[in-house]
Amino acid sequence: MMQTLVPPTVRWAHSFTERADIELFPQELAAVAQAVHKRRAEFTTVRACARDAMAALGLPPVPLVPGERGAPTWPDGVVGSMTHCAGYHAAVVARAGDVATLGIDAEPHGPLPDGVLEAIARPEDLTALEALPTSDGIAWDRILFSAKESVYKAWFPVARTWLNFEDAAVTLRPDGTFTARILIPGPTLLGRPLTGFSGRWAADEDHVLTAIVVERERERELPPAP
Repeated sequence: MMQTLVPPTVRWAHSFTERADIELFPQELAAVAQAVHKRRAEFTTVRACARDAMAALGLPPVPLVPGERGAPTWPDGVVGSMTHCAGYHAAVVARAGDVATLGIDAEPHGPLPDGVLEAIARPEDLTALEALPTSDGIAWDRILFSAKESVYKAWFPVARTWLNFEDAAVTLRPDGTFTARILIPGPTLLGRPLTGFSGRWAADEDHVLTAIVVERERERELPPAP
C-alpha cells in the first residue's frame, strides 16, 4: 500500500516479518542494550527497512539512533520516518532538498480499544467520523488514530515541540485523503505559518497506513490558513 501514499521523491521499504539480516551500529546497539527481545526485533527491522530505503536514494547505511522524544536521528540532508506494528514495519526517506517534512504510521486494522477514541478525538473529529460510510468494513477510528500519529511525526522535526492529540483536528475522506488543522502556533514552513497538513491513507484486511509528505515544490500540500 505504501506506493499509493508517497510521491516518487520518497523512497520506501517495508517488511511483514522480523529481519535480522543487518548488523546494528554500536550506537544503535547501545540504544537497545537493555530492551526486551520484541523491542530489539522491532528496532532492528525498521532500521533494516530504513537502510534499504536510503540505498534507493544512493545513500550508505549510517547509525539511526533515537533522538529527542524518541524520533530517529537522520543524517544531514535527509528526512525520514519509521513505523511498526504487529506484522508490519516500514521506513520512508527523502532528500531534504525535495521534501520539507514527512511522517508515516501503520496500525492493525481493527477498532480502537475501548476508551481510546474518546481520549484522542476532538468533537469535530467525531463529527467528521459520523459522516463516513459504515458499510465498507473500514475501522475509521483506527485510521483517525493513525493519521494523528503521522501528523505528529511530520510536525515534530520542523516544530521541535510536542503536539497532543487534541492539538490537531483531522478530517478523513473516503477517497483515501485526509486533512489536519493544527490548533497551536507553529513554525514557518515553505514561507508561511504551518497550520496544517494534507495526507493520504490506505487499508487492507490487516493494516491501515497513513502518510504525510510535504514536497518543497508543492506548497499546495499545505492547506490554507483557517
